[in-house]
Amino acid sequence: MAQRIIVGISGASGIVYGVRALELLRDCGVETHLVMSKSAELTLHYELDMPLATIHSLATEVHAIKNVGAAIASGSFVTAGMLIAPCSIRSMAEIATGVTSSLLTRAADVVLKERRRLVLMVRETPLHTGHLRSLTQLSEMGAVIAPPVPAFYALPESLDDMVTQTVGRVLDLFAIDTGQVSRWQGD
Repeated sequence: MAQRIIVGISGASGIVYGVRALELLRDCGVETHLVMSKSAELTLHYELDMPLATIHSLATEVHAIKNVGAAIASGSFVTAGMLIAPCSIRSMAEIATGVTSSLLTRAADVVLKERRRLVLMVRETPLHTGHLRSLTQLSEMGAVIAPPVPAFYALPESLDDMVTQTVGRVLDLFAIDTGQVSRWQGD
């Protein structure tokens, strides 16, 4: 079976991270299952000049946010895990409490219960103590908290370079080498 990853895109700013993840995963031959929140669809119109259909075309399969009967809502659907890029504070809070209201957060909950890799590119700043407690709780539950932070040692020449480097490093967490990451070689 080819490697299979769920990609969630929430409504936080930074939809380009989810799009780039889908592009890089497609280029690596990874089967992707996309689920986007309604807020993500709204954010798309503010941040990218790209039709929703184009994003959908990047995924192997697209699941409707309200379809809690989708394959990705079951632990018997084997995946390498799930990346939520970007991850809103609302999605983070639902996952932390296990009180899920959509396929996006249900799929993340399933990934955690099955002890698979869950990576959250949390997009919020500053964080208050409640956010930090929820992030700590998620880390204790096995999630990887990976805010999108640029690696300036890679000497990016564009915003596109920064996004690609950041997403490439996150995909490293799934043992996927995209060939797009500038790696620190030491002094």
